[in-house]
Amino acid sequence: MSLAQLHYTSATDADGSGAGEEGPIPGRFHAVDAAIPAAVLAEAGPLLQYEPPAGTPRLVSDAALRALPEALSFSVLSDGSHLLARTVAVRPAQQSAVGFHAHAVHLPAGARLPGGMAPITACRAARWATAAPDRAPLDPVSALAPATGHAREREGLNDFAVSRGPWLAGVLADLRRLSGPADPSRVVLVERQSADVARWIALAAATLPPESAERLTFTTYARHPERAPQQVVGVLPQDAHELPGPGFRVHVCTGPRPEGTVQDAWAETAARIWRSRAPELFREAAELPGEPFAAGPVAVTALCAGIALGPNERAAAAGWAAERPYALDAKRTGQLVDALTAPGVDDRTGPEFDAAGRLFAALDGRSPATTTAPLAAMLVTEAVRGGNGSLELPGRTAFSGPEGAAVATVLGPEILTELSGSAAGLDVARTVQLLRVARLLGVDCAELLPDVVRQLAPALLEDADETPGWAPALLELMDEQFDVRTALLGALDRIAPENPAGAERLLGRVPLPFTGTQLLPHLRMCAEAPEAKAGFGADRVGAVHRVLRAAGMSPFAEPLVLRTAVGLVWEEGAPSAGEARLLLDAATSDAHRTAGTWSHLVAAALGAAADDEAAPELAHDLLRGFPQEIGGRTRGALLLLEFAREVRSGSAAPGWAERARALRSDAEPVEPGVLDHAFGALAGRLLAPDSPEEELYALVHSGDADLIAAYDRAARGAEVRTRLKAEPEYAAGCFTVWTAHPHAGAEWSGTAAALLEEVLRPAVRALGPERVAAVEEAVGRSGSSGRAEAFRDWNRRGQGTLGRLGRRLAGRVRRG
Repeated sequence: MSLAQLHYTSATDADGSGAGEEGPIPGRFHAVDAAIPAAVLAEAGPLLQYEPPAGTPRLVSDAALRALPEALSFSVLSDGSHLLARTVAVRPAQQSAVGFHAHAVHLPAGARLPGGMAPITACRAARWATAAPDRAPLDPVSALAPATGHAREREGLNDFAVSRGPWLAGVLADLRRLSGPADPSRVVLVERQSADVARWIALAAATLPPESAERLTFTTYARHPERAPQQVVGVLPQDAHELPGPGFRVHVCTGPRPEGTVQDAWAETAARIWRSRAPELFREAAELPGEPFAAGPVAVTALCAGIALGPNERAAAAGWAAERPYALDAKRTGQLVDALTAPGVDDRTGPEFDAAGRLFAALDGRSPATTTAPLAAMLVTEAVRGGNGSLELPGRTAFSGPEGAAVATVLGPEILTELSGSAAGLDVARTVQLLRVARLLGVDCAELLPDVVRQLAPALLEDADETPGWAPALLELMDEQFDVRTALLGALDRIAPENPAGAERLLGRVPLPFTGTQLLPHLRMCAEAPEAKAGFGADRVGAVHRVLRAAGMSPFAEPLVLRTAVGLVWEEGAPSAGEARLLLDAATSDAHRTAGTWSHLVAAALGAAADDEAAPELAHDLLRGFPQEIGGRTRGALLLLEFAREVRSGSAAPGWAERARALRSDAEPVEPGVLDHAFGALAGRLLAPDSPEEELYALVHSGDADLIAAYDRAARGAEVRTRLKAEPEYAAGCFTVWTAHPHAGAEWSGTAAALLEEVLRPAVRALGPERVAAVEEAVGRSGSSGRAEAFRDWNRRGQGTLGRLGRRLAGRVRRG
């Protein structure tokens, strides 16, 4: 294949050149192959133009001229073609200013260099000219052989890679990113010599996949890197400060070593290969299956060659081999396993162990036990000593031979010591892993199991994670070890009544296998609870009955199922008084006493609202059913509720006000709802038409603010207002009571006066004259004629006031 070429040189003084001044040196095309389109020339000129480093004198010595940077470049043009060029500083004539000469070849879109040569290799070939040809047309360029021998070139590149070891991974990682889809960034390499930038490009060409290396555009020298269109740009240190913002990935290879590591397993592995002077491994890795830039093939190749890698790279190698166990022969598989399990490595990470576990699973049964045994030993050693609770463990057959016995001899005592400690079972993941490893190694833990399970079961209920990380390992443990499953499920069932909500959450997150012959009534209830509560909705007592049926045991036979059922349905708060009565009827008081659920029933009574009619009945049942359990303040509060029941039913003994006050004293601090129940019942009874006068007198003269306030609230109720309007005798009775005790005390006097004006007067005002007369007559019958006169005066005062106010308003209207 022949390559079209062109020459672009600095303009001579006769052309009006500004040579030697700051800025690019003007240039002109000296010789151009006829096959090159004019549009290509328009783009090529700025790409080939040369500007000496800042501070370069107009006239320089020959040695200084040779030291000026050369620009080896490979650029893509707008039509998809490429321009491969070498631009060097020259002196066109004796005593003249610094000029330049650019020799370039044009590659049409889709064309490649002869023999698949990398562009940087071609740039350093021997046929590049440093002066314009004397004749035209130009001889076609059909070959670009390298200028130096392959071995010498390779050794020099190895030396350079070792010298740039601290920067290798970072540069390679950025070059990998450039090969990604539509990455607009550019990599800037700051070196003192443009030849070192060329070495970087050559190093990249040997490392990158061929298709990426062929597309990589570059220039080894740019005076203004921000204007350079290539992907990789070489810059002198004095020009690096001009670099703008985030579109540039700058590597100052002349400054301090970069800190930290590059989180790119492919780049880190490639850097270690270069530092080991083994670039031939890249060709070997390319023969392995995998995507371009996959870390697995290069990491596997490096490890098999004895090159030490970091944890991320080892994990990549193990993960790749686990997915393709057929890709390596027996020899390389053994080399890889030896490298992964090498002693003395102390930086292994969780992801690396996980990858090693997957590799073991892939090789188990495919490779000899002597090959996989080191992996199995490393995994269980990490499980015991490293605390990796999520590690995938090998199968039990991996430890059936002498290798397993050797591991058990070392790790067995450590497992037993930890499982017998006081903290055994508290860390769920750790305990599960130790029990599984003990089984793998044949370590007998039977004597320790009861104590371990006793602490493990509560820890399972206390974990608040939505998806516990230890769940898969726990299920595998219970599937592997019947004795552990039986003991653990039994322990969970025993503690479920104390924390039924926790057991319900656990079963919702981890599907424990309790479908065998064990009774496990509480766990079965906890499993049934979500569906029962959703199905019965507001009927919580119905949900309790469904949950109880799931237990398979009657509350009479096993009262603790009551505790579990109530705790599941009423995880927070207490049942209503009506629900509590139904729960009490569903089982005997003895069952509730044994289950401890009687306290929920008491809480329901004490927390009931003042208008909950079931609360007094519930209090009566509780006092009768649990006489020994209920005492102190709680008993006084329930007695207040029972007193309300007696007052409403008419069975209360005389002395209501005094009894109510005494019970309140015993119940302090009494719940507001309970006090409203008792005092409200008393006040309502005293506002009834047939209320006992002595009981009313006792309340009026008690001076008790709570009692009188309860009477006031009851008197303002709808029932009293309706009676006042409908029953003259009732209205007369209220007038008599509210006016008959003027010296009963401030509490009553203020309340009575307010009731007369705010309750009775509006009711009487709404009556017609005949009904008012009937009230007046009833007042007279209930007392002396003087009381009837008092009612007339009271009623007249109200009417007169209203009459004067009405006349005053009417006069204002007429005047208006």
